[in-house]
Amino acid sequence: MKEIRTEIIITATPRAVWEMLTDFPSYPKWNPFIRSAGGRVQEGERLKVFLQPPGGRGTNFRPRVLAAEPGRQLRWLGHLGIPGLFDGEHIFEIEQLDPGRVKFTQRERFSGLLIPLLWRKLDRGTRQGFENMNRALKERAEGRVR
Repeated sequence: MKEIRTEIIITATPRAVWEMLTDFPSYPKWNPFIRSAGGRVQEGERLKVFLQPPGGRGTNFRPRVLAAEPGRQLRWLGHLGIPGLFDGEHIFEIEQLDPGRVKFTQRERFSGLLIPLLWRKLDRGTRQGFENMNRALKERAEGRVR
């Protein structure tokens, strides 16, 4: 198993960050990594997600929501092809640091037979995509982008 983890401090409430994170229809306007998403943010539901790392090809997949705790975390599990070949558990965590300030963590745990072959590319492009999305979320939450 391999993991990519990124963090950013955002001056906003957990609720505000959660609302932006789960407002899938607005993703095309601000999200440079997850270009579109749809579905119900509820445990057990399937989402439709299209993500595109910087300089990479986009990928459509249909992950299943593992956890949806408003203001705290959203987790989903996706597979490319057959489960066990290339699986990714994507985790968004919102941790309140003080009133009006949170730490937003975005991470993904990768597992499966293809990970050793794809890890270098994943670590570079996906990590950069996470960081780009984190910055865009911060800017939006802090009111610098509408």
